[in-house]
Amino acid sequence: MLTLYDADRCPYCARVRIVLAEKGLEYETVIVDLDERPAWIYAKNPLGKVPVLEEDDLVLPESAVIMEYLEERYPEPPLWPADPAERAAGRLLVERFDQLSRPYYALRRGDEEARSEVHERLIDLDSLLTTNPFLTGPQFGLADAAYLPWILRLQGNLGVDLEPYPALAEWVSRATQRPSVTAKLELLAAL
Repeated sequence: MLTLYDADRCPYCARVRIVLAEKGLEYETVIVDLDERPAWIYAKNPLGKVPVLEEDDLVLPESAVIMEYLEERYPEPPLWPADPAERAAGRLLVERFDQLSRPYYALRRGDEEARSEVHERLIDLDSLLTTNPFLTGPQFGLADAAYLPWILRLQGNLGVDLEPYPALAEWVSRATQRPSVTAKLELLAAL
């Protein structure tokens, strides 16, 4: 049985929940209070962060690594393209995710100067999505799951209008119709 150490408000956890749902995997959830982290979470991840995934003797932190593990361990349905070049491009997007997360968190802390960097990253994503319905091609995949929680929070919690990014706005519309994402929208609305 899979166990996910999770925090509802954490977008990194949302990534993993989306992938688990896309894969149709059952799992147990252990909620971690991020304001008062229990001492035992540091035994699972020395940084004290969530998500952490447990399966049998495996204890795995870091959302991007967990997503890759789930893709390899449970290959159906595939969430990376079959083409190696497209897969590599998707992995590069995930690897460079901090180019969006850094200005996102700065903006969340009230640094309005970060808004222009967020804008630049949204332009980049919009450009990628002008030729494909999803970040790595015709199918929803790991790169989409990696970015979507932050885009939804930028729009819903930080008031970032997606109208200047029409391909990105259409991507959000397509992605939010997926059952794996619908529950995350309800949770986001409750935050």
